[in-house]
Amino acid sequence: MIVAERLRKTFPGKGKDKSPVIAVDDVGFTAHDGQITGLLGPNGAGKTTTLRMLYTLMTPESGRVLVDGIDPAVDPNAVRRSLGVLPDARGVYKRLTARENIDYFGELHGMSSADIAARTVRLAAALQMEDFLDRSTEGFSQGQRTKTAIARALIHDPRNVILDEPTNGLDVMTTRGLRGFLKELREEGRCVIFSSHIMQEVAALCDRIVIVAHGRVVAQGTPDELREQAHESNLEDAFVKLIGSEEGLHA
Repeated sequence: MIVAERLRKTFPGKGKDKSPVIAVDDVGFTAHDGQITGLLGPNGAGKTTTLRMLYTLMTPESGRVLVDGIDPAVDPNAVRRSLGVLPDARGVYKRLTARENIDYFGELHGMSSADIAARTVRLAAALQMEDFLDRSTEGFSQGQRTKTAIARALIHDPRNVILDEPTNGLDVMTTRGLRGFLKELREEGRCVIFSSHIMQEVAALCDRIVIVAHGRVVAQGTPDELREQAHESNLEDAFVKLIGSEEGLHA
């Protein structure tokens, strides 16, 4: 389980106006085990900054994060061991094969060769990557790079998974396959958080949705609860009403 409590993050202003830019302001929500929690919002809403604080890349200026009850400020290494992360920048090592990329991350987590090999078989089957597992990643398609990045993020079998726009740039069939994989993670009882600005992705996958706009949580709940809150029968219409703007919406 991942808990975000009143997270705030600002960045220095640019140009003549030196006042700080508020990226995230008082963001709070709970992502439960055995559920997929979606962060939905327009581009620039603060989703990626929020995720970076959850997986310890950034430190919140106020508020805190708890991962399975552990505060990263107290024991960051324990938190990182329990997380599998697909960040917004997900380059792979081009001189290595997909398998070698995965092996390297397994070794970083202190896994044995036998455990890495067994886990790689499982992930390669789930992500449908057997046909390119032993190819050099240079020249990979976007989908192949994303699958490789997800496999290496999950090689250590983490209980908590954070994915930043995992379907960005993927074709229809690869997206469908990835949706199925995320559902498998949920069925295994893992805590899954992913961000998106694409309504269909969130509607198809999420048990709970956290809507973020202008760095703040403007609504959260199940899809039915959000439709009821906005007095709309359609989730897209509810989203538009709840954020108060159609800017950045991709239907």
